[in-house]
Amino acid sequence: MTTRKTAAAQESIVAGRTALGIEFGSTRIKASLIDDAGVTLATGSSTWENQLVDGLWTYALEAVHEGLQAAYADLLSAVVTRYEVRPTTYGAIGVSAMMHGYLAFGENDELLVPFRTWRNTNTGPAAEVLSGAFGLNIPLRWSVAHFYQAVLDHEAHVSQTRSLTTLAGYVHRLLTGQHVLGVGDASGMFPIDSAAGGYDAALLERFDELAAAHGHTGHLAELLPTVLSAGADAGTLTPEGAALLDPSGTLQPGILLGPPEGDAGTGMVATNSVRPRTGNVSAGTSIFAMIVLEKPLQNAHHEIDLVTTPDARPVAMVHCNNGSSELGAWVSLFTEFAAALGHTPDPDAVFQAVLGQALDADTDADGLLAYNLLSGEPIAGTDEGRPLFVRTPGSRLTLAGFGRAQLYGVFATLSLGMRVLTAEGATVDTMFAHGGLFRTGGVAQNALAAAVGSPVAVGEGAGEGGSWGIALLAAYSAAVRDGSAQNLGTWLNDVVFAASEAQVVVPTPESIADYATFLERWNTGLEVERAAINAVH
Repeated sequence: MTTRKTAAAQESIVAGRTALGIEFGSTRIKASLIDDAGVTLATGSSTWENQLVDGLWTYALEAVHEGLQAAYADLLSAVVTRYEVRPTTYGAIGVSAMMHGYLAFGENDELLVPFRTWRNTNTGPAAEVLSGAFGLNIPLRWSVAHFYQAVLDHEAHVSQTRSLTTLAGYVHRLLTGQHVLGVGDASGMFPIDSAAGGYDAALLERFDELAAAHGHTGHLAELLPTVLSAGADAGTLTPEGAALLDPSGTLQPGILLGPPEGDAGTGMVATNSVRPRTGNVSAGTSIFAMIVLEKPLQNAHHEIDLVTTPDARPVAMVHCNNGSSELGAWVSLFTEFAAALGHTPDPDAVFQAVLGQALDADTDADGLLAYNLLSGEPIAGTDEGRPLFVRTPGSRLTLAGFGRAQLYGVFATLSLGMRVLTAEGATVDTMFAHGGLFRTGGVAQNALAAAVGSPVAVGEGAGEGGSWGIALLAAYSAAVRDGSAQNLGTWLNDVVFAASEAQVVVPTPESIADYATFLERWNTGLEVERAAINAVH
């Protein structure tokens, strides 16, 4: 039986009053279909994994193409099953992906070296030189650090490079032929002048001077994508792009695309955190916090990135390479253990069982320590990672304490970075959290509130995150084109979040003090982590 709500959704899908968002995460590629009010109609996904090739983390471009098609096909299947219609067009499409990294292309758009992801930490010399020369922190994962490292290493492909982009920029170019990038994603390639809304011109000149001293005579500005702010027209779906996305030929070309964005920008949008004094935390394979600044920071800090919102407002970002992956590995182990006993539990149920009693443990996680470092972590000062679980002989080994240590460990490096921002006077009223980790009945939310020392809100879409956020940005571009939207913050408030509800947790002084005690022991215990990196290969 077709309900009125279903019939309205069918009409929107057939008429193309929808927006499609696709986001490439570290392990999942997700697609979200929304109506013109931001309500999710259907979702789809596919999985993929990075590979360590010749010492560098990468994804094959074939995996990008296949994953894109698989996620879109999964979305179509969900739409057909639920609404009994197959979309042939959309009001707009948006593409998002993991920020940073390095995709270098030659004269004929051929990839010159394998895609180097944000996860690589081989760019230390470049990042150190650029940070000193620019007077601000240039993280190891930024695209400009990757390119300058290639210059320093005299890699043969540097002189052949004709364009640089991010993963989102690459997929967008596949669909539209346009070499453009949303300002938020672009701010993870090269520093942005927020007042001008584009790359910092003085720093571009400074980069060219530095590169010329090592034999590179080109101009970086000629390689980087054109910067676009939220709401801009970023091109239309070409026949080739439509055929790539939907090989069946059903999808029609000519659809508007919004600027491609990074996962940080989509997280800000998905949590309505694009105005000053708002902030958000995204937790997944990596974990990062974003605070929209009221005023510039007084000093440069290696723990803090300066990026922007999708509409070019300045943002302080604390980015940690390691998030909840190690916790997920333990959940997989417990799931395997349950299977060995003849049970087949849902992984989410195991996840809840591991963390469900975490906040009931004795203070300071029963004296247990967990390190989630699978890869290098600049904030912690490590170039590599060795996941560790450590306890003293006198500590109590309980499931509650284990879960608490693992959960506290997920937020440890984030907490270190947030303490730097607090000392700088950066203020946030409430941190909005999203990502699958926050489906755990408030347990992760409470731990995060203690770790950052501020209220943490989790909304209804906390588990969806980025693909919904980029769908919203696509819908915003369509609204701007149609003349029905003003600035991004107002549109989000009035159209998307007007009736939304969120659960807010306010940390107690006791929980903040407990986390601070854990963090002090965790930080001291990093010597064990460094010893493991040197000794275990």
